[in-house]
Amino acid sequence: MTYTPPAPAIVDDIVSKTKFDANGLISAIAQDTKGVILMLAWMNADALRETLLTGRVCYWSRSRQSLWRKGETSGQQQHLIEARLDCDMDAVLMIVDQTGVACHTGRRSCFYHGVTPDGLRDTAQPEISTKELYGH
Repeated sequence: MTYTPPAPAIVDDIVSKTKFDANGLISAIAQDTKGVILMLAWMNADALRETLLTGRVCYWSRSRQSLWRKGETSGQQQHLIEARLDCDMDAVLMIVDQTGVACHTGRRSCFYHGVTPDGLRDTAQPEISTKELYGH
């Protein structure tokens, strides 16, 4: 499956209809083609526009206050297959082709803290070390 981007005017129309919060953000969920939720991050209008136009997933980093192109430093990129906005137009689900792992801890998914009667239990181990991911 490959993503075919809409024309820029159509993307602009979609972005204008999206309901960003008071900080100009929407939640963005990345899911792989098997239905595994990989991560939740944030997008502003520029990140959503870039993602829809290029097919390469881009987020807004709240800590750095800048655009964050997934895999820019680690190589663990996300390529868009399909994007869906929810019924309220205030969240986006992206079905992606994930290169390697999605989590900065080296795990495939960021959702690995399982809740058990005894407390939290890690449900997955890192597939790659952070040193290998980021070179430090």
